[in-house]
Amino acid sequence: MRKINEDTVVIATHNQGKLLEITALFSKFNLKVTSVSKFNLKEPKETEDTFIGNARIKAHFAAKNSNFLSLSDDSGIMVDGLNGAPGVYTADWATTEDGRDFNHAMTRVWTLLEKNKIASPRTAHFICVLCLAWPDGHDEVFEGKVSGKITWPMRGKNGFGFDPIFIPDGHKKTFGEMSQDKKHKMSHRSIAFGKLVNACLS
Repeated sequence: MRKINEDTVVIATHNQGKLLEITALFSKFNLKVTSVSKFNLKEPKETEDTFIGNARIKAHFAAKNSNFLSLSDDSGIMVDGLNGAPGVYTADWATTEDGRDFNHAMTRVWTLLEKNKIASPRTAHFICVLCLAWPDGHDEVFEGKVSGKITWPMRGKNGFGFDPIFIPDGHKKTFGEMSQDKKHKMSHRSIAFGKLVNACLS
């Protein structure tokens, strides 16, 4: 497992919610965190059908084109009653003619669960894969998962994506109702990041 000896890491995302969360996770470490937007890099096409595959595409694209250590995040929600959908296509489900609209995506998920008469609890899982890629082509991959259930209507204005309809196991509030600090203690992203810290920053 390669250790991080660099002083800068480029976050390979244009998603402001992800960027804020990852930057906050790095705040305890002596690393300068910047975004691919500083390098005017477009998002590469995500052509894989797994979180790991797409995370690698984004991290290596950023590392190669910025010449800096880069970290990507490929994440999504898998709803058991929808056979694991939207999964790796989570962002696609939010795509509309006017851009990404996660209220639209959440409504679509709930409508399909209702249409298919899926019994409660409507279980689901947030998955996050982080990929660290170096300009020389080396990478390290870390996965985090948190299980819970889908609720309706949407609750809370914190977080992003599907947070307002996801209640993690053992809790009564959605991710959208939780403070950032509380969410960070249990989220799929923080679990993956914890593995990264143990492997590459300890």
